[in-house]
Amino acid sequence: MRVVVIGATGHIGGYLVPRLVGAGHDVVTLSRHARPYYREHASWTQVTNVTVDRDAEDAAGTFGPRVADFGADAVVDLICFEPDSARQLVEALRPKRTYLVHCGTIWIHGPSTVVPTTEDAPRRPFGQYGKAKAAIEELLLEESRGGGLPVALLHPGHIVGPGWVPVNPTGNVELSVFERLATGQEVALPNLGMETLHHVHADDVAQAFALAIERPEAASGESFHVTSERAITLRGYAEAIAELLGQPSCLPLLAWEVWRDTVTEAAAQLTWDHIAHSPSMSIDKARRLLGYNPTYTSLEAIQESLAWLVANGRLDAVAWASLPLRSASLEVNGLNRNDESLG
Repeated sequence: MRVVVIGATGHIGGYLVPRLVGAGHDVVTLSRHARPYYREHASWTQVTNVTVDRDAEDAAGTFGPRVADFGADAVVDLICFEPDSARQLVEALRPKRTYLVHCGTIWIHGPSTVVPTTEDAPRRPFGQYGKAKAAIEELLLEESRGGGLPVALLHPGHIVGPGWVPVNPTGNVELSVFERLATGQEVALPNLGMETLHHVHADDVAQAFALAIERPEAASGESFHVTSERAITLRGYAEAIAELLGQPSCLPLLAWEVWRDTVTEAAAQLTWDHIAHSPSMSIDKARRLLGYNPTYTSLEAIQESLAWLVANGRLDAVAWASLPLRSASLEVNGLNRNDESLG
């Protein structure tokens, strides 16, 4: 099968492309970067890499036709953030009914209500990112269920793994939170610390995409959550990190109005985005229809991120020397970037 992967050199693609090559697919990668940004792998010598500026080509109306010209059996779109961009790609792929597998986000749901949240739960997104991704989902499902282009949508949680700063126990990406936990210092949590986060390792996300590509008859016209098996509370997360390092946890609780003044405006906004969603997602549908089986718990995935940060001098090696490692596979290129998915 010929598979085009849009945004292939990012975090998900770094794991997905080797899976696809290993499965015998003919892979074409489209990206702003000529080489994988996060993860070297021998399989990258076996793909056709095309450097492209999607934003510029979307504006010119040429991106969709360019993708269609590769004559792929399946297209994986990892970097679509606007409905018009999705619409252009659909219109270009529709004549040949090319199978499209789209990367969404769990933030399409908005605030959690009944948990774990299932894929058929009402959409109440907030914020520009969540609203745009929900609009894309609506457009693509209508297209697929209406007999048009076959489309599957996969919605990852908070992506983690080597090369990535994980969302921390206060709901933002400030590394100082991890440093304080590692040295037994106080870390104040907002509200009661019972809000939730739902992480997922990038390789588990890649697993889900590979499964969706192999099972179009089960995946077309459907949305799937792609997360670890269980979410984790802010308090449980903080306590677990401290315990991993043999440190006591000192976690005073502050009302939101007080807590937000203890951090920068940017950190407070990111925390609010996460705790206002408090995701806790069901993956039963992905298990049943795709055979998805995440290999990392939330904490195991986070540990790999932290180990990479230690190895690359982003966290103090002495304080983190006792961090248990599930895997030694920490090969990553370049610097950390957290811009692939806000979900």
